[in-house]
Amino acid sequence: MKPLSGLDGAFLYLETTATPMHVGSVHLFDPARDYDGDFHADVKRMLAQRLHLAPVFRRRLAPMPLQFANPVWVDESEIDLDFHVRRIRLPRPGTQAQLEASVAELHAILLDRDRPLWMLYVFDGLKTGRLAYYVKIHHAVLDGASGVALAHAMFDVAPEPPRTLPRPARRVPGGSRVPGIVGLAAAAFKHDAGQYLKLVRHLPEIVRTVADLVRGGTKRAPLRQNFALGPRTPLNVTISAERAFAAVSLPLDGVKAIAACHEATLNDVILALCSSALRRYLAAHGGIPRKPLIATMPISLREAGNAEYTTQATLSLVSLATHIADPLRRLRSIRDAAGAMKALARSARSLIPTDFPSIGLPWILGGLASLYARSRLADAIPPLANVVISNVPGPPLPLYAAGARMAAYWPVSIVEHGLGLNITVMSYAGTLGFGLTAARCALPDPGELARMLVEAYEELNRITWPAPPPTAAKRPRKPKATAPRRAARMAAPPGSIGRTTRKRTGQEG
Repeated sequence: MKPLSGLDGAFLYLETTATPMHVGSVHLFDPARDYDGDFHADVKRMLAQRLHLAPVFRRRLAPMPLQFANPVWVDESEIDLDFHVRRIRLPRPGTQAQLEASVAELHAILLDRDRPLWMLYVFDGLKTGRLAYYVKIHHAVLDGASGVALAHAMFDVAPEPPRTLPRPARRVPGGSRVPGIVGLAAAAFKHDAGQYLKLVRHLPEIVRTVADLVRGGTKRAPLRQNFALGPRTPLNVTISAERAFAAVSLPLDGVKAIAACHEATLNDVILALCSSALRRYLAAHGGIPRKPLIATMPISLREAGNAEYTTQATLSLVSLATHIADPLRRLRSIRDAAGAMKALARSARSLIPTDFPSIGLPWILGGLASLYARSRLADAIPPLANVVISNVPGPPLPLYAAGARMAAYWPVSIVEHGLGLNITVMSYAGTLGFGLTAARCALPDPGELARMLVEAYEELNRITWPAPPPTAAKRPRKPKATAPRRAARMAAPPGSIGRTTRKRTGQEG
């Protein structure tokens, strides 16, 4: 029995039919040349052999009585892979756009809370001959960083899987044990008591940090611009359950080279690319606002080496400087704003909670989420942020599933009322995979924005590495005299040729 953290529990109670709180990823695979197997069956067999390596696939919720506090995780002893691993056949011709549309439709469906909170869909019928699947898992189970750890547990690093895997622990047959009411209540009170003690212990440090920030931190202009309300855009509306999705990949080395040239980070350039693409999109759909768009950006709070399956991140605000037309000036502004926000997060890192007391929280968060949706406040109030942009470092080396090499790794994420677009970026084996998840009512065609991301990269690349100047034109050689001209020169009076040449070229005297 493992209690949910306060942050993980919040993802459960903020969830509605219009705002599912699961995250996911789309994976493309290149099969071996002689592969003629059933990828759906092979993936299911691979998972059956590795479920013991990924405990999140076996976790099931045990709710508190009357939902007075966060539930706890219990271990499910038997996993029905026929339920969790489904086959989807794409309609002909099986294009990338059809794959993205199918992913969007599946991403809009809530997960069954009576089972472990994950699903995997294997696609047949891609016209390229590639293999693909989409997996989704509830955000209460993991965040982006722990999702990468999950990928390392579930995939191979070579075409041939290892002959031996770590053996699963011995299990007692008979299904999962669900604690009784007394056990659940005791777990809730024990968890909250620990959180209150932690708060009291850190209170002096919290006061000192807040005082330091008030005295000096907020005086810096790059930091102040992150805390202005964003302008109203078509992306910032009350959303419905329908989703849209698009994916695109950019070269990781190319983006890193641009960052190094401008003394920026990889994340700064990603924000600048998103900013440029959003400027292009808004220019074509109503105009670019005078105020700069604001992005909310997750910042990981994990210590190095921490791969615990839970959410350990906080949200920050960063100005995208969309009011600046020049791409390089915009990049520098974003670099300064993001750097100031990261410095602030580092100074307060130890004080930002990812866990907190939860008794009564499900009622409060559930009621607020329902009220916010019904009141349509997102249509009336200025947005705190206009878009979610997240950058997750992924596996640097190629991964394999059932012998097939993973060719692309695109994340799929969460949108909310007032935040109808989420751009999540995952690095993988030399590429940056951009996953654009949108509420269809806010962004009907994210594929248009994906194409603009490519244009933004090409523009920034062109400005950073301008074409070399043309080489100096070589002076044409004097043509050789033909036989008749040589004969004429021999017959001419001495000195006549020289005078004629000087006169013709204006070099007399």
